[in-house]
Amino acid sequence: MTSAPHSQLATHEVSNQPVPRDDRDLWAADTALRAAAHWAGADTGALARAGQAMGRAEMRDHAENARRDAPRLHLFDRSGRRRDEVEFHPGYHAIMELGMTLGYAAGPWEGGAGGHATHAALVYYMAQLEPGISCPLTMTYAAVPALRENPDLAKLWVPKLTARAYDPSIAPVARKRAATMGMAMTEKQGGSDVRANSTIATPRGDHYTLRGHKWFCSAPMCDGFLTLAQAPGGLTCFLVPRWLEDGRNTMHLMRLKDKLGNRANASSEIEYHDAIAYRLGDEGQGVKTIIEMVHHTRLDTAMAPAGLMRAALDEAHWWVSGRAAFQRRLIDQPLMRSVIADLALEVEAATALGFGAARAFDGQAPEDRAFARISVALAKFISNKRAPVMIVEAMECLGGMGYIEETPMPMLYREAPLNGIWEGSGNVICLDILRTLVKEPLAAEALMARLKSVIGRDGSYDAALKAHTDRWPALPPEGEARWFAESAANLLAAAYLLELDCVPVAEGFIATRLAGQRGHVPGAISGVDVPGILARLG
Repeated sequence: MTSAPHSQLATHEVSNQPVPRDDRDLWAADTALRAAAHWAGADTGALARAGQAMGRAEMRDHAENARRDAPRLHLFDRSGRRRDEVEFHPGYHAIMELGMTLGYAAGPWEGGAGGHATHAALVYYMAQLEPGISCPLTMTYAAVPALRENPDLAKLWVPKLTARAYDPSIAPVARKRAATMGMAMTEKQGGSDVRANSTIATPRGDHYTLRGHKWFCSAPMCDGFLTLAQAPGGLTCFLVPRWLEDGRNTMHLMRLKDKLGNRANASSEIEYHDAIAYRLGDEGQGVKTIIEMVHHTRLDTAMAPAGLMRAALDEAHWWVSGRAAFQRRLIDQPLMRSVIADLALEVEAATALGFGAARAFDGQAPEDRAFARISVALAKFISNKRAPVMIVEAMECLGGMGYIEETPMPMLYREAPLNGIWEGSGNVICLDILRTLVKEPLAAEALMARLKSVIGRDGSYDAALKAHTDRWPALPPEGEARWFAESAANLLAAAYLLELDCVPVAEGFIATRLAGQRGHVPGAISGVDVPGILARLG
C-alpha cells in the first residue's frame, strides 16, 4: 500500500497546543483557595480530599453530560395521568451524590468548627465543575434554619437534609434515607416584591392547602419546597412536600424554564392545586421566616462567582502557558502577563470576600451575625458585577478557542450573570445594604471596625478609606447606593487581602482598585508586582 505524501500527513500533526489535562487537584493547584480557607478556619483536610474528588476527569465528563443532555419534563403518562416528573442524565445524579456525600448541605450543621467556611469552599469547587447542580444543594443547605421555626417538621426533615447521602427515589420523606429541599417564592406580578404574592393558603386542621402559581420553582425534583402564600393572617412561609403518604401532592409542573445557562438544573413554573402544606413560623411572618434561608443562600451566591472566575482564570493561564505566538510563549509576553495578573486580582479578591463572609457565618457573637449580614451582601454585589467582565476577558485569552463549547468558557460565560440575579439583583442588594446599616447599628460598627483594623499597613488603602468616609460621613442617598456599595466592597476586599498577608496581591489590588493605577478595561494596569501575582498561579 502506498503511503500518503509527507505534506498530507503534516496537516494532521498537532503542535503549539497545550498538553491536555486529565485529573486535576482543585485544592493543591489553588494557592489563593488554600490561604483563604485556612484563614477562615475551614476543614482543610476535608477540602484537600474534596478538591481531588471534584477535579477528576470522570466528574467533568458527568458535568458535561448533565448539561448537554438537558433535563426532560414528563407531564403525563401514556394513559393521560399526571406524572410531573423530570428525568436527568445519570451524570446529574453522580454529581448530586458527590456533593451531598462531601457534606455540601450537611457540614455547616454538624457542629464542627469552620462549617460554613468549609461549605463555601465546596460551593467554590462546584462552580468550577457544574454550577447548575449547586442550586438544589444550596437550597438543601439553606433550608435548615428556616425549618427550625416548626420543631415537629424539623425533627422529620433536618436529619434527612443533613444525611451526607443522596436518595433520588420517589417516596414520602419519612421513607427516604436522605432528602433535598427547593424553593418556590417568585410570582409573575411580584418578582422580588414577595409581599405582592397572590397564592392563597387555606387552613385545614393540622395543615393548609395552597392554590396559586409560582413563576420560578428551583429544582422541582426536590422532596420539599419552602414557599410563601397569603394565609388569613398575612403572608406566611410553608413547607410543601412533593410526596405524601398516600401519593403525589397536587403541585403541578407547567413547564421548564428555557434559560441562558444553568442548563443542568430544571428550573420550572408550577401551580398549586390545593396542595398540602405545613406552616413554618406564625401567620403573617413569612418574610421573617424565609429570610433565614435567603441569608444562607446569599453566602453561596457570593462564593460561586469566585469559583466561576477561578475556573476561567485556570483555563486561560493553562492556555497561554502552553501556546506560543511570535516566537514566544504567550505567558512570557508583557501585555498578556498584565492581563492574566489583573484577572488573578479579581479572583483573589472575590475568594477573600466569600471566605470573609463565611467566617462571619461561623462566628457565635452578635457582632459576627451582624457582620455576616452586611459582608455577604457586599461580596454578592461586587463579585457578581465583576464576574461577567472577567470571564469574557479570560475567554479572549484563548482567542477563537474560547468561543468553542469544547472549552468551559461558554458555560462559564452563560453562568456568570446568574448569581447576581438569584436572591436579589444588584439594586435589591444595595437597598438591603442601606437598610442593614440603618436597622442594625452593630453591622455598621462591625464593618467599620474591620475596615479600620488594617490602617497603617498601606498608605493608599488609608487614603481610600478616608476618601470613602469623607464622601459618605453618613449613609448615601438611594441614588448613590451602588457607588457606595462598590466602594465599601473594594475596601473590604483590600482589608481581607492585607490580613491574608500576600503582599503582591494586596498591594496590586489596592493600587489598581482603590488608588486608580488602572484603566477601564482588564489588563490596563501599572505599578503592580506582576511576577509576584503570577507566581501564585503555578
